[in-house]
Amino acid sequence: MPTALVTGANSGIGNALAHILIKEGYRVIGADIIIGEHMKDLGCETIQLDVASPESIKALAEKVGGEPIDLLLNVAGVMKSPTEDTLDTVGYDTLHHTFTINAFGPLLLTQALLPNVLKASQPRIAVMSSRMGSIADNDSGGQYAYRGSKAAVNALFKSLAVDLKEKNATVLLLHPGIVKTNLGGQGAEAPVAAEPDVAASDLWRVLMSKGLESTGRWYHRNGDELPW
Repeated sequence: MPTALVTGANSGIGNALAHILIKEGYRVIGADIIIGEHMKDLGCETIQLDVASPESIKALAEKVGGEPIDLLLNVAGVMKSPTEDTLDTVGYDTLHHTFTINAFGPLLLTQALLPNVLKASQPRIAVMSSRMGSIADNDSGGQYAYRGSKAAVNALFKSLAVDLKEKNATVLLLHPGIVKTNLGGQGAEAPVAAEPDVAASDLWRVLMSKGLESTGRWYHRNGDELPW
């Protein structure tokens, strides 16, 4: 039975992906800063994880021990209200918090679990990015911390893909589109916003359709490759 570790598994896309993985026959380890009812309802192993804390990341790695991880899904993320992330309002605390959770945390968690991932026969790593991290596609400005953090995670995981290709590890960057989650902000109320289970199902198809030949690329949940 393959093993998958999913961050952000307490709600939204992370929780929906965990449900899919369980149905697909994976042994799932769900990780989140809060182990709430939605996460408990998964019926899988759960671990408390604060991706902003190096100590919490180290503790999780110790709990996992030497077990192989076939799929590492970095889904946990944050986004401040757009009104708190404008040119006039953004400050150090917002920038630091957003970058720590959206960019630094996923990289440091992946670094800590890399020995486990590389024990798998076909290791896969994915991170939840956002189209708002695209520099080429930015024509509306604003949301400095969020945009910057997603551009940063793109750069970090592109480098990860280059460094791990010779070790047969596939690294993918994913964009879920507008989804009805707490992270979605005002966009979550838009008519085009997808339910988390719909977005997760699309992302799963993209994830499983890509192999080592696609490592380091960034995909919309509809399968389109996105511009950096």
